[in-house]
Amino acid sequence: MTRCPKISAVILAGGQARRMGGADKGLTLLGGRPLIAWVLESIAPQVDELFISANRNLDQYRQFGQLVLTDISPDFQGPLAGLRRAMAEATHPLILCVPCDTPFLPVDLVERLAGALEKSGAEIAFPVCGGQIHRAACLCRRSLLPSLANFIDQGGRRVGEWQSGLRRIEVPFEDEHAFLNFNTPDELAAGEKQLNTR
Repeated sequence: MTRCPKISAVILAGGQARRMGGADKGLTLLGGRPLIAWVLESIAPQVDELFISANRNLDQYRQFGQLVLTDISPDFQGPLAGLRRAMAEATHPLILCVPCDTPFLPVDLVERLAGALEKSGAEIAFPVCGGQIHRAACLCRRSLLPSLANFIDQGGRRVGEWQSGLRRIEVPFEDEHAFLNFNTPDELAAGEKQLNTR
């Protein structure tokens, strides 16, 4: 893929998934396929470099053919830790971050976020749909790595708290189903029903 600027991406699958009963969410099945397979199918054609952030079942994640990154710290510091590691490894100036439990992401997610980011001169862009900001699906500048590292090293964990200190742009999307995420077995069951309406 040729684009300027080029974009790296990380799919976050490194959490403990307490609300999913401790199951590894990225490997949990939806429609007979692991959740992360859905995300990969959507995101891989949109970017130039792709990582998977995982801290368990590493060999299984490696079977998806992407470089698997573990957090710098072994104590599950949250999604920002996965983004931090990916920023350190990325070779491109922009980096997309998406969770592994959002299987219906838009095929134009990167194009629209990148366009808004470059036009606005913001540091980070994230989608807004139905009045809700989807902070976990964001495109940001890799130059933010020192800011993120400092935030985490000072004990920060909340995605929104770090993002609130950045120049940001919100990008409207229309399809509310596109950003559905599945954190619990009940939500996953509802997702199975959603497949039948797509």
